[in-house]
Amino acid sequence: MIRSLKEKEYNLLEEFLYQAIYIPEGFSLLERSILQDPDLQMYVKDFGQKDGDFALASEENGQIVGIVWVRLMKDYGYYNDRTPSLSISLLPEFRAKGLGQQLMIAILDLLKSKGYPSVSLSVSKENPAVRFYRRLGFVVVEDRRDDFLMVCTF
Repeated sequence: MIRSLKEKEYNLLEEFLYQAIYIPEGFSLLERSILQDPDLQMYVKDFGQKDGDFALASEENGQIVGIVWVRLMKDYGYYNDRTPSLSISLLPEFRAKGLGQQLMIAILDLLKSKGYPSVSLSVSKENPAVRFYRRLGFVVVEDRRDDFLMVCTF
């Protein structure tokens, strides 16, 4: 079931942010202390207190197994001041089951209904999710050294 993330559940964003960090095959997991980095904290700190903060959850048997969230911020996925940056994460055991697609379609529909012109994200060039984002209508607008800036325009 896809639903809005409740305010009391915003504390889960940090765990899902950690799960969203792409680790190429053969590399070790990062220490959780990486989440205190200001470049990562901007994704979750004081979430829900700014205009443009929206989060949807995928819930299975009472457990939140995936979250997609957007925020207007100048992060790795920054495109312009009117385009929110998107983050999505699913618990490993719930990946490749169609839940990510459901979350993405729901957040894209929500953003369209709120009048946003587009949504952006940053993704590592090696991340297999690049194909997933392309299928959903995202296009590469900037090819950087290690990642792509991708945008979906409504």
